Amino acid sequence: MSQSFLSVSAEPLTESLILEFGELLRQRGWSVSCAESCTGGGVAYAFTSVAGSSDWFNVSWVTYSNAAKQRALSVEPETLSRFGAVSQQVVEQMVLGVHNHSGAELAVSVSGVAGPGGGSDEKPVGTVWFGFYLNGDIVSARQLFEGDRKAVRQQSIAYAVRFLFQWLVENPG
Repeated sequence: MSQSFLSVSAEPLTESLILEFGELLRQRGWSVSCAESCTGGGVAYAFTSVAGSSDWFNVSWVTYSNAAKQRALSVEPETLSRFGAVSQQVVEQMVLGVHNHSGAELAVSVSGVAGPGGGSDEKPVGTVWFGFYLNGDIVSARQLFEGDRKAVRQQSIAYAVRFLFQWLVENPG
């Protein structure tokens, strides 16, 4: 488990990007699943915004509370208490839970501080951790986004989708 260093844009998503992402998954016979906290289902919404996504989108969990992360995704209580919900350790356990419960070849988990409150010196508003399950490998990435709550959430959704898309493009089947 390591932090990813892929350079990925958080620019707004386009329908054509989602369609191309879906076609890459369809060609491989793969599916994608997700677990979201601060994005509240926005990644799943982006995936399902195009016709035909049922061919490659599997399942999603919105695990906003710590109890939900534990119950639905098998995140360990000790990990949450030691590192907090917005941490590399938690998103990695979340994404492993997604894979274990869905069997998807690609998965993403998202947990962050969207604001306007809840930030700290260590984890200011805009801090978002991502966990990615990439056909057997787990990587994580931390981003610090700017703007209000809506902007942080939109950038987080775009980053998650673009990261998976870029990984598929750079790792042809």
